[in-house]
Amino acid sequence: MGQAIGKDRLLAAIDRFTSSCLLVVGDLMLDQFVWGEVSRISPEAPVPVVAVRRETTLLGGAANVANNLLALGSGCILAGIVGQDSAGRDLIDLAGRQGIEVVTVTDNKRQTTLKTRIIARAQQVVRVDRETKDPLDRERIKELARRIKGVSNRTAAIVVSDYAKGVINEMLMDTIRSVSVARGIPVFVDPKPGNMHCYGNVTVVTPNKKEAEAMSGISINDLDSLNAAAKNLGERFGAEAVLVTRGALGMGLWQGGEGLFAIPTMAREVFDVTGAGDTVIATMALGVANGLSYAESAYLANLAAGSVVGKVGTATVSRQELERLVVQELSR
Repeated sequence: MGQAIGKDRLLAAIDRFTSSCLLVVGDLMLDQFVWGEVSRISPEAPVPVVAVRRETTLLGGAANVANNLLALGSGCILAGIVGQDSAGRDLIDLAGRQGIEVVTVTDNKRQTTLKTRIIARAQQVVRVDRETKDPLDRERIKELARRIKGVSNRTAAIVVSDYAKGVINEMLMDTIRSVSVARGIPVFVDPKPGNMHCYGNVTVVTPNKKEAEAMSGISINDLDSLNAAAKNLGERFGAEAVLVTRGALGMGLWQGGEGLFAIPTMAREVFDVTGAGDTVIATMALGVANGLSYAESAYLANLAAGSVVGKVGTATVSRQELERLVVQELSR
């Protein structure tokens, strides 16, 4: 199904991004990148020896959604859980220095998720994860829910970034839904199949192909099966729209009775898909919060994702870069 996408409407909405403020709730992570060179194989085992040249630390998980919103010009409030550790302190400090308002809850029984990626010659060699994935205890959930309610009057939309690390649960989603209803604001969910029982009555769900297949029980191998899987999820969650990301095959947007809007990929080259889903949901939510339709917002999200996968590491796209992409694609 085709839908008309107008350049002027997209550009006008992007201009309004700077007056927005969105709330992001979910699993907070710190992404550490260790950059180096490989010149030999270890004599101890058949593995490459990486000579480290530099290290960088970036916001990851739900924090990377916030980082994407910030790059697109939006204000952002970030809510989640950190451990009482150096990674948690670094995450809060980094987010604050970048201009993200942080309303985290500290849990001394948990470890802040830290993902260390070793990269040599623009290729990831190995990733090391340090994290706690246990469900939150009831008191931490109640405390996080109070903080979400406390800032909800300043946000135009809520983004739930679920990485299945224990933060998103039914009790917390009940709070988010109540805020959504009370304030009349949309809720966008980047889901994980293990938590699909939590996502009822949200506005938009943005699974990737693998997640959509797992949650719907439908194998996606063409546009008809894509539409069937997205329709299944939309009806199951009571969502107004479902955006399924398909990597090199682009995206498919289901919108109730309007059928499927298929969008081909905009990526020219793919170096690293790290964080691409974060870019998709951030751009989609910002578009809708600024008056665009689901189809227009999905088109913008596809442009943004096509840009970030051409960059190495947990990347973002700037508002100015997104404007250039819109002009470039829709002036042909």
